[in-house]
Amino acid sequence: MSMFAGGFGGFNVGGRSTVGAAGRKGNGLPFAGIPPDLAEGVARLEAREPGHGDPRVSYDPAGDTGGRITFTRLLTGRPGLLLAAALAVLVETLLLQAGPLLVQIGIDHGIAARDLRVLVAATAAFAAAVLLTGLATAVRMRQSGRLAASATRDLRIRVFAHLQRQSLDYYTSEKAGVTMTRMTSDVEALQSLLQDGFAQFLIQGLTMVVVTGVLFHYDAGLALITLALVVPPLTVASLWFRHAADRGYNRQRDAIAAMFADLSESLNGVRVVTAHNRQDRNVVAHREVVGGYRDANDHTGRINAVYGPGTSVIGLLAMAAMLYVGGRMVLRGELTVGELTAFVLYLSAFFQPVQQLVQLYTQYQQAKAAVGKLRGLLSTVPSVRPRPGAPDLPPIRGEIVFSDVTFGYHPDRPVLRHVDLHVAAGETIACVGPTGAGKSTLAKLVTRFYDPTSGRIRIDGHDLRDVTLASLRRQIGVVPQEPFLFAGTLRDNIAFARPDATDDEVWAAVDAVGLRELVERSPDGLDTLLHERGQSVSSGERQLLALARAFVAEPRVVVLDEATSSLDLRSELRVEAALDTLLEGRTAVLVAHRLSTAMRADRIIVVDDHRIVESGSHADLVAAGGRYAAMYATWAAHT
Repeated sequence: MSMFAGGFGGFNVGGRSTVGAAGRKGNGLPFAGIPPDLAEGVARLEAREPGHGDPRVSYDPAGDTGGRITFTRLLTGRPGLLLAAALAVLVETLLLQAGPLLVQIGIDHGIAARDLRVLVAATAAFAAAVLLTGLATAVRMRQSGRLAASATRDLRIRVFAHLQRQSLDYYTSEKAGVTMTRMTSDVEALQSLLQDGFAQFLIQGLTMVVVTGVLFHYDAGLALITLALVVPPLTVASLWFRHAADRGYNRQRDAIAAMFADLSESLNGVRVVTAHNRQDRNVVAHREVVGGYRDANDHTGRINAVYGPGTSVIGLLAMAAMLYVGGRMVLRGELTVGELTAFVLYLSAFFQPVQQLVQLYTQYQQAKAAVGKLRGLLSTVPSVRPRPGAPDLPPIRGEIVFSDVTFGYHPDRPVLRHVDLHVAAGETIACVGPTGAGKSTLAKLVTRFYDPTSGRIRIDGHDLRDVTLASLRRQIGVVPQEPFLFAGTLRDNIAFARPDATDDEVWAAVDAVGLRELVERSPDGLDTLLHERGQSVSSGERQLLALARAFVAEPRVVVLDEATSSLDLRSELRVEAALDTLLEGRTAVLVAHRLSTAMRADRIIVVDDHRIVESGSHADLVAAGGRYAAMYATWAAHT
């Protein structure tokens, strides 16, 4: 954009952050440090989000997320940066409009009057205005860039913290790709608007105001004629565009989320896709999803293709009318040639912001749709929340009592009905039964991943809903059927629940579960990096690492969800030996797929028909000749 058109083009300032001394985060990944210009914002954010890395502060899953997202909140959260950017915008706008005035002075008082000094002075002033405009633009871009980077960094942490607060039912109902879109594409749309969009909106808006005033200063009658030809059709076109763009960009955000969701699912399931030769069909399915995104883009493109050229036609027709009327005024001596030239240049400067505002409104609509999606996420209330003012759970012995517990993942389809169960402190119970009977659900209720629909669950007499989640889960260890290992070192994964664990405690866990051989043959010992999801170790070793993680956590209650169901015999024997060490003196709830694991428990409960149908020792249940006896007979016949 030239000085004549109300701005400059081609300015693209890229910032380089100052990096502090390299460190290493708890997940084993390199950390480059926090840029000094963001340190103040980080401190404010950490004050609102306690518990991120400080073991002395508890993390409240029901904590405040900082209020509703609005553009005003994002912009005014850093008043110093906002004020600096606003002042730079004002200076830049005024300097941009100096060009046509200096051209008029050069023509009327320099060329027409044959005064070389005036012509040279006008030219020098024009060059100075260009340089000062470039400086003001650089300052504005720097300040608005810092403002956008700080605001979106805080927003990403707010969204991430809110995702950490969500209960498991959120992740079972929402696709991972859609959630990723909230953190990536949606936040990036906001950052783009904050970084340059709002500043350009102010520049172009102020330009139109200043130019309108200048046009009336030159000739009020000509200015009125020009605006009368322009404003009504522009208003009608803009109202239509706003209505059509609102729908179009919401559709576009939904299409992006669907595309990310499909991509995430395909990448996470790549082994299954390859094993079942689904590549071709997956490509076809993804083509349909991407086609939906293309259609959404085509729709918004058609809207812009009508509005953009339409406003250009309106502006050019108005300029033609102005040239005719203004030219006649020059012939009659009512205007000078310089004034008419300045009028034409200012009129061009009036219409070019309209074109820019079209693009900015497109950007605004994308960001507005993104804000709507982020508001929807941040307004999602976790289904499992501690009671306000709930005390911490004191050290427990491990007695668990289910009292008339009913629960269902869907209200109209209960998985468990009226369950009563008493587990003594230090007792190990095994839950067996057919698939879908509710065995794993019992385990999830003990850890309070879900709350019962009705009834109560107590540990040592404390209702789980009446104590803080952090204090409850500090005393409960969970080993899932498919243990998740993070990209980091062996030490990071073993000490995941207690990052402050000493080397002696980590090695004690390693020896307790029989992992010393793995650690010693690893190139860097405990500092050996694991690949994503632990793909560099076997399934049995992943399970042993999960047991070591639970061992370091020192829980009073241990919940194991079919911890040996997917292992070979040798790995199963190693894991069961590790289990004996882990469970010693602790209350344990084992969800057992293999009866060989269940037989090691003090008591076995059989879950079927949404309730507990049998309970007793292995010998007692076999002697009773009920459902467990039938299961055992089938298992024995195939073993």
